[in-house]
Amino acid sequence: MKKPGIGTLCVHAGYEPKKGEPRQMPIIQSTTFKYETSDQMGALFDLEAAGYFYTRLQNPTNDMVAARLAALEGGVAGMLTSSGQAANFFACLNICEAGSHIVSTASIYGGTYNLLAVSFKKIGIDVSFVDQDASDEEIEKLFRPETRAVFAETVTNPGVRVLDIERWVKIAHSHGVPIIVDNTFPTPVNCRPIEWGVDIVTHSTTKYLDGHGTTVGGAIIDSGNFDWMAHADKYPGLTTPDASYHGLTYATKFGKLAYITKATAHLMRDFGSIQAPQNAFYLNLGIQTLHLRVKRCCESALKVAKMLQSRPEVKWIRYSDLETDPDHANQLKYCPDGSCGVMAFALKGGRDFANRFMDNLKLITIETHVADCHSCILHPASHTHRQLSDEQLAAAGIDPDLMRLSIGLEDADDVIADLIQAIDNAK
Repeated sequence: MKKPGIGTLCVHAGYEPKKGEPRQMPIIQSTTFKYETSDQMGALFDLEAAGYFYTRLQNPTNDMVAARLAALEGGVAGMLTSSGQAANFFACLNICEAGSHIVSTASIYGGTYNLLAVSFKKIGIDVSFVDQDASDEEIEKLFRPETRAVFAETVTNPGVRVLDIERWVKIAHSHGVPIIVDNTFPTPVNCRPIEWGVDIVTHSTTKYLDGHGTTVGGAIIDSGNFDWMAHADKYPGLTTPDASYHGLTYATKFGKLAYITKATAHLMRDFGSIQAPQNAFYLNLGIQTLHLRVKRCCESALKVAKMLQSRPEVKWIRYSDLETDPDHANQLKYCPDGSCGVMAFALKGGRDFANRFMDNLKLITIETHVADCHSCILHPASHTHRQLSDEQLAAAGIDPDLMRLSIGLEDADDVIADLIQAIDNAK
């Protein structure tokens, strides 16, 4: 049988019920699991046997959903976290420690930027930020002997820039470090970074993957392709004995599963940012319709973007699916079926006019969320990125006038009508 299509994987991957078992993925709402002997339990704690003993580390429902996401992304294994922020934190910390260094693109989500620039600095991890369109030479200068990873977003939030994935993969690998890419906006329906050489993929599953604004969560997917032992001196956590597990070495014992095993057995054990099984179940329901929802959001977003592009009140618009967008070539290459349902634009008249416009919206809601079935909007400089200075906003490629508009599942004509009346009434 040929490899299942993306829609089939959305519905079936990760869970195959046997005779008499539930058709729907079950919720294993238990904190603990029973064993018959002390040795059986001991083998689990020594990582000598597979199984479950405490939901803070692993839970069957979570693992089934993580397996579905791994199948969608083309990875070997995945893990769920309590939020997208936790996913990016774990993804980096799993291979970094005090004294490590990361190279990151600058135009990333404000919360992630703050995590890397402020919180990581407090624990001794330094991060250098650079424009993702900078020359190879400029980017190369940022790498140091202690560089351990490259971080980027496939489609940036909120600037909706499309990363030239192949170029960044080549740069990272030329320095012997993996590249971690947040694929929240396109989802694996529209972009599968691992197919372009990315090593580790993260998601805020709170967005399109859930799709209904009900469940906060995150995910990490490992490609299994980075050779940790080939760069053993850089990644002692994976390539040298772990004293907390009786001298076990992850890379030699678990091979392609080393990265996710360490993230689970070490970071989840110590930090406990597990996703609740009930939330994982809701996430699973969202993933089942992901391929349908993302397609509809993209179709509607393109109609909305074309309307905004035609309006004289619009100062500028960024949406890579527009033929005139500077990133359109990257969109066609990496997201040929559409990038996402999110766009960025600004209105003439400055922040006061933008605020009046948003206050006049009736169907589209002003909210912190993005990428679900409801159309929503926010002004990052006033909301999600308000902790950044004007200089940091500029470095992140965020215009102070930028508004992020996420198109949901409403009829596109109704969304367009709401935007037009809000513009007219704001004058």
